[in-house]
Amino acid sequence: MWPAFVALIAVDAVIGHLLPPVGEKQSIVAAALGGLVLNLIAVILLSWPLGVLLRRRRPDLPMTVARDYGGTVVVLLVTAGLLGAGLAHRSSITSEQQTMRDAVVRAQAYIGNRAPDEFRRNVNLPDAITIQTGSIYRVCVPGAHAIRTYCVIVDTQLPFGRSVRFAGYEPNSSLARGTG
Repeated sequence: MWPAFVALIAVDAVIGHLLPPVGEKQSIVAAALGGLVLNLIAVILLSWPLGVLLRRRRPDLPMTVARDYGGTVVVLLVTAGLLGAGLAHRSSITSEQQTMRDAVVRAQAYIGNRAPDEFRRNVNLPDAITIQTGSIYRVCVPGAHAIRTYCVIVDTQLPFGRSVRFAGYEPNSSLARGTG
């Protein structure tokens, strides 16, 4: 069981990094730690009951061997569960990224048509943050001297013509720090 445990934690780390079950991204270390904790909990809680079930079918097996088999099955199931969760969550990540791109395109069109000239020159340098996942975003572009930014709020659930409104000159970085 233990060689499989160690190997599958490495697999869990790669799966969690490439296909995070929650959020948009996860570091390989965080994914490995998550896989380690899930595997430990699963082995502690389920290897003994699975070993007992296996012993009912094969009474000739020593309990230690049956429990190792049960533990190996458990870590395989954890890895399969993480893969399934990551694949299921992938579509929502892709959808969120597409919605963010749509918000940036709307913001660039609005800024390109309505912002002062110093901001229109930098319309291809957007900085976007999510306010409400899947629908509301704040997009800013820097001014000519990068002292001020021109920001808009984009609601992707509204029709294109009414979806963007001016939101001030405070950069997203100030808002993220809580100083805006």
